[in-house]
Amino acid sequence: MKDFRNIIFVLIIATFLLQMYVSKEDAKVKNEKLTVSLSTFALYDIAKNISQDTLELVMILPLGVDAHSFEPTPKLMAKIMRSQLVIYSGAGLEPWTSSFEFKSKVIDMSKSVKLLKPKDKHDGHAHNHGHNAVDPHYWLDIQNMISATELISEEFIKISPENKQVYKSNSEKYIAKLKSIDAKYKKALSNCKKETIIVNHNAFSYLSSNYGFHVEALNGLSPDAQPSAKDMVRVIEHVREHDVKTIFFESFVNDKAMKSIAQEAKVSVEVLQPLGNITRDEAQKNLSYEDIMLDNLKKISKALVCE
Repeated sequence: MKDFRNIIFVLIIATFLLQMYVSKEDAKVKNEKLTVSLSTFALYDIAKNISQDTLELVMILPLGVDAHSFEPTPKLMAKIMRSQLVIYSGAGLEPWTSSFEFKSKVIDMSKSVKLLKPKDKHDGHAHNHGHNAVDPHYWLDIQNMISATELISEEFIKISPENKQVYKSNSEKYIAKLKSIDAKYKKALSNCKKETIIVNHNAFSYLSSNYGFHVEALNGLSPDAQPSAKDMVRVIEHVREHDVKTIFFESFVNDKAMKSIAQEAKVSVEVLQPLGNITRDEAQKNLSYEDIMLDNLKKISKALVCE
């Protein structure tokens, strides 16, 4: 009888411990955040502002790396595979996605925004050749960012419906910020003495199309193209003919050609940020899409001599 009581006691204790373990595991699962992977900084910035720490966000493109030539590592691929939702930029910006077998829901954001086609013979793109080529830098169009914000908010509600009100409220606040950026661009660039900015590659057609200025690019849409002597001369002649004071290059490309042009034409050279990614320094300063867009505006308005 004593042995039987001992067995019963052991069973009770074992059951109690098992229930405690299951409860802890249930709490752990409940508190575990769903993972969402996003391929570029602009998309990540939207998600960060909407999610308010309710989701685990992964920015696929490492800080300081050019979006045009990036290939994810096997370790990063595994992290993407574990995500409940993957959102990539599309429009040929991430060639690795064409051969990647996604196990979770995936969204090609370029299919939900308005895309521009290259307008002149200097335009082209490393991953988008031929008549169907498009300019992949669509996040520089505020309306496209609004469309992306609305879609990301909808998708977050689907995977985490308990946070619906958080996502809706934060989405509205973020869209208000985007509309404010648009209004500031329209006002600042409404009355300018010059009409063209000089850049190393044309990642800024969406801005120029929306706000009424032109872009003269050394390398068209491809940041990796080697400029010819003819192209160098063309840009130098344009700078001198139009009395340009500042020319621009990007953080992630070789600045040698643009600095040579600046030296030859005796003008200053500045960084203009196309926001495909940000540098580590910009990340350490916790700069947002809004911060960088407004910094770009200051530089563009100064180059165009706007009142």
